Amino acid sequence: MATDQAPPPVESPARLLIPQILPALLVGVGASLLFLGVSALAEKFQHVLWNNLPDALGIGNYSSLWTITMLTATGIAVGLVVWKVPGHAGPDPSSEGLGGAPLAPAVLPGLLLGATFVLAGGVSLGPENPIIATNIALAYWLGRKAEPAMPGASWVALASAATIGALFGTPVAAALVLSEALAGRPGRGSLWDRLFAPLVAAGTGALTTQLLSRPSFDIGLPPLDDPGFDDVLAAVVIACAAAVFGLVACYLFPYVHAVFRRLRHPLVMLPVGGLVLGLLGAFGGQLTLFKGLAETKELAASVGSWSSGELIKLAVVKLLALLVAASCGFPGGRIFPAVFIGAAFGLCAQALVPEVPPAVAVSSAVLGVLLATTRQGWISLFTGAVLAASPSMLAVLVLASLPAWLIVTGRPELQLDHEGHSLH
Repeated sequence: MATDQAPPPVESPARLLIPQILPALLVGVGASLLFLGVSALAEKFQHVLWNNLPDALGIGNYSSLWTITMLTATGIAVGLVVWKVPGHAGPDPSSEGLGGAPLAPAVLPGLLLGATFVLAGGVSLGPENPIIATNIALAYWLGRKAEPAMPGASWVALASAATIGALFGTPVAAALVLSEALAGRPGRGSLWDRLFAPLVAAGTGALTTQLLSRPSFDIGLPPLDDPGFDDVLAAVVIACAAAVFGLVACYLFPYVHAVFRRLRHPLVMLPVGGLVLGLLGAFGGQLTLFKGLAETKELAASVGSWSSGELIKLAVVKLLALLVAASCGFPGGRIFPAVFIGAAFGLCAQALVPEVPPAVAVSSAVLGVLLATTRQGWISLFTGAVLAASPSMLAVLVLASLPAWLIVTGRPELQLDHEGHSLH
């Protein structure tokens, strides 16, 4: 005779989430410290390469000769790392986005060394991709040893969130990126249950960064407190134009990548790429070098002193530099250079139509370029809103993002598959 059995007790969400707090705190602090350590090392190395060394040799710090020499030398240095260091600095950067599957631990020293050379040497790439990849690998391999019962995907999510929080100095960016990534994925619990531990990691990473280095995306634009219809129209037009401008690099990417792949050997591809970057840097000037965040602040600090021709030159040179750097094998991210490209493009639009407020021009152009080059809708909106430094601009940017997204969706991305074909 069958007997009724009581169903097993269901654990409350809180009892499931509380044990995740300590791992998230540890990953958050560790991810931030790695990011800050690599950044500090790269900055010191940059000062030696671009200030101390040319001063000792009696050469202008950012002269054309020194720029070409340094970028070519950086290509040689990274080429040696990719060729000789175990792990070859990871997979082809052209096929890697933010995050991804954990890399083998043996790959990480070469990846970090290559990324440090890139940041210090003036290459137009940011730290985000290598740092996120490294933190994911460390969290995954160390976490699985310390807590085998915790799923590997959880460690990956914690590391991604923590690093994005550390990079932007706020957990909001991580929440937006993760909510976009988790949308439509099957999983237990509500979205906030699944975001709980990653947000702990992101908040800890952001707070650690804030306490130790006080990063800021404030580029000093005059805030716009009461946007009107004309501002909305300007934002829509500029965001769409900037999205088209960013798509140029996406369409060219597989072809430029194929040209460098024909050179085959990293000690040929990367020095040649460095030479091309040096020539572009000599033509575009100091502001078109490095990852671009400090240069964006410098550009915005002198609103009105640049002609539209000078500004579009900066935007075009930086776009080409990003395209070459991403194509020839330099490890690095594309968000920070894209911010500079958008800022230069927006200030060019503002120089052509002075009635457009700088906050509208810059934030909407950054939004458009980021949508084209990253396809990260939330992070594009977040970055544009932070640069605008005005809460009322958020509604304007949301409206501007919709037609810009129609332009970029389904188009080639600034990322390739492992066969060298564009992702759409």
